Amino acid sequence: MELTINGKVHQVDLDEDTPLLWALRDELKMTGTKFGCGAGLCGACTIHINGNPARACLTPISVAKGAQITTIEGLSEQGDHPLQKAWVKHNVPQCGYCQSGQLMTAAAFIAANPKPSEKEIDNAMSGNLCRCGTYPRIKAAIQDVVQFHEGGNSND
Repeated sequence: MELTINGKVHQVDLDEDTPLLWALRDELKMTGTKFGCGAGLCGACTIHINGNPARACLTPISVAKGAQITTIEGLSEQGDHPLQKAWVKHNVPQCGYCQSGQLMTAAAFIAANPKPSEKEIDNAMSGNLCRCGTYPRIKAAIQDVVQFHEGGNSND
């Protein structure tokens, strides 16, 4: 089966029911997408399918066939996506395990809603768990990016 991931076509020889997470991590060695709970509850495995956030642990590769898949590795080749820069500025990562899923959720959210309210940010990010409790820093980083895109100063 062919999968288009981060703009490149990859061949995988797996059962169509195989979760996309295992195709990414085990077959293609793209380990930025993390395995957390395996039940779609924690958000650590969040990727984009055609620009929409999806839990790779629950998504069979058959669903991804013909779709554009973006992983954390494809968010920005240089690591300079505005959210990634804001994550560094606000010292978001602690253990870092949930951060690729947090970033992918935030990126899809901001793309769909570039001027969110504080409550909308809270709601959008509520499906991603952080065991270290960096929620205030995650929210501050998202707000920083939103304000910057609204014409404010992100203090880069």
